[in-house]
Order: sequence, then C-alpha cells, then structure tokens
Amino acid sequence: MIHEMRIYHCAPGRLPALNARFENITLKFWGKYGIKPLGFWTTLIGPSNQSLTYLLQWDSLAEREQKWNAFASDPEWLAKRAETEAQAIIVERIENSFLVPTSYSPLR
Repeated sequence: MIHEMRIYHCAPGRLPALNARFENITLKFWGKYGIKPLGFWTTLIGPSNQSLTYLLQWDSLAEREQKWNAFASDPEWLAKRAETEAQAIIVERIENSFLVPTSYSPLR
C-alpha cells in the first residue's frame, strides 16, 4: 500500500474556490477513475491557512500512474478545471510525496 500526500498552496483568498472545486467537481472525476481519497485537511495553525492537504491510497505506483494519468488527461475534467480558473488562478504550487507505512503504523 502506498499513500500519496498532496499539498495545494492556493493563491491568496482562493482556498474556498479550491474546496468548492473538490466538493462539486474533482471528487466525481476521481470516482470515475477509481481514485481513493483517504481524507482532506485545511491548516488551522501553521505557516499558511491557504492550503489544502489530502491523502490518496494506491495499491502500487503503477496503479497511481495509470489512474492519475487518465484523470489528468480527461478532456471534460480539463474543461471544468479551466472554468473554475477563468477569473483567477486557484493553486500556486503543489507539493507531492509518496509515503509507505512503517511496520508499526496503524494505517497500512
């Protein structure tokens, strides 16, 4: 099992737009491609309150590559994403890490 942690750093004031896009658009596309989110978090206390952190679960890097690439190249998704950013960019940068659980981790 592999977990992917992604942190989206939003343009100032654009976190509500990112949350709306996930809730109303992105999750439907992920369902279409079998992408499994484990959870989503915003930052209460930390360097910035303009970020969204989430975890995805994968059986393997090969599964991730196949499903993520299919999602990322879906023409309908690309059009919907562009619509949400027509007035202003939402995400300034993304941090991405792939995590594997330790032998003592309760989440495996």
